[in-house]
Amino acid sequence: MKFKGRQIKGFPFFLLLICSFLSFSAQAQETEVGFGIGGFKYIGDLSRGFSIKSIKPAGTVFYRSNLNKELSFRVGITAGKIGASDASTPIDPFAENRNASFDIFLFEVSTVFEYHFLKWREQNSIIRWTPYLFGGLAIFGISGMDEKPAEYSNLQPAIPFGLGFKYVLNPKWYAGIEFGARKTFFDYLDNVSSGDGIIKDYNYGNAFDNDHYFFVGLSLTYSFYTIPCPTNPYKKNYRR
Repeated sequence: MKFKGRQIKGFPFFLLLICSFLSFSAQAQETEVGFGIGGFKYIGDLSRGFSIKSIKPAGTVFYRSNLNKELSFRVGITAGKIGASDASTPIDPFAENRNASFDIFLFEVSTVFEYHFLKWREQNSIIRWTPYLFGGLAIFGISGMDEKPAEYSNLQPAIPFGLGFKYVLNPKWYAGIEFGARKTFFDYLDNVSSGDGIIKDYNYGNAFDNDHYFFVGLSLTYSFYTIPCPTNPYKKNYRR
């Protein structure tokens, strides 16, 4: 069987984008660090639906900069197990005969913007929560696959997007829950892709349908407040 993949040519640009945003967000008045626990869910040739038993454990750590009252920028690292099998969740009789499975490790670096719908962090507001939407760019890597063709790279791009909910526990600590999808341009997460349909070995899937994955998790965030130091406006003009 031959499997098609895609080499990553924009990875240096992705790193430059992260550095640029971190430099810009360092000027913001409030920054946050946090972590979360949850799970990865895969959707592809081996699994179509969304069931609790198909979620694998995963975790995340992130840095967030609140650019203004509505918009935040976040850089995160998310990692965990991801997998599925025809034996546990067969899609159709073809999948039962194929009897394929995979269980790999996935590591993701992402940059996203978050848009908050409510004024949840203002001191004079009674609202201490908000729903939000997010979207951005990501690079993910996979390891632990039994065999892989030489045509594709273990690093692949993805587009993360989704929704979440945040709640103010106190002025320093926030809690949240998030559901995020990752659109990929890759058809080999599950070790099953295109194949010769004439040969009835059943070891192939839909070549025109890329694999995707999701992250669902709970998070806890600590907020840092920074106060700009005043400067002397006459210092430049002062001469001895």
